[in-house]
Amino acid sequence: MNILVINGHKYYPFSEGRLNRTLFEEIIAIVQPDNKVKTTIIENGYNIDEEIEKYKWADFVIYQTPMNWFSVPWIFKKYIDEVFRYGIFYEGSKDYGKGGLMKGKSYMFSFTCNSPFEAFDDINSFFNGKSPDELIVALHKLHEFCAMIPVKSYFAYDVVHNPDIERYKKELSNHIHTYVLNDRLA
Repeated sequence: MNILVINGHKYYPFSEGRLNRTLFEEIIAIVQPDNKVKTTIIENGYNIDEEIEKYKWADFVIYQTPMNWFSVPWIFKKYIDEVFRYGIFYEGSKDYGKGGLMKGKSYMFSFTCNSPFEAFDDINSFFNGKSPDELIVALHKLHEFCAMIPVKSYFAYDVVHNPDIERYKKELSNHIHTYVLNDRLA
């Protein structure tokens, strides 16, 4: 399988990106032994045409990114705006949303979140019982618009106040083996 792994972190003095870099490297280590892997670290810069070719090449895209204001950092959104081009990722269609050109390609989000899991789990909490995937529905819809197939997202919770890097790495490994690698072996 050809796998593209993208790190969408944006450096801030209060959020240097060490955890996202660690999980990005962990993803690569998990998938690389039996698959071909290409990577992009958005913050380091990118060539739009090369990124388009990576998506054409990829069977599967894994995004490692922080949750930033209930979405992705602005440089990640800019990346999407620049790379997801008309005529390559999607085209017009009489049936709106059915003109995706990335058929057969899957994607997965791996997010680091400041919020604890309990903030999602309780109807009386800040997120009113909504799941993290419900927060990122626009990201899922833009991939659906391009005909890409979602795989269950991974979320590392409470990463600022109660970080547990070894637990996140173990959970992420289990998640990828369950939803990415084993799915393809069946």
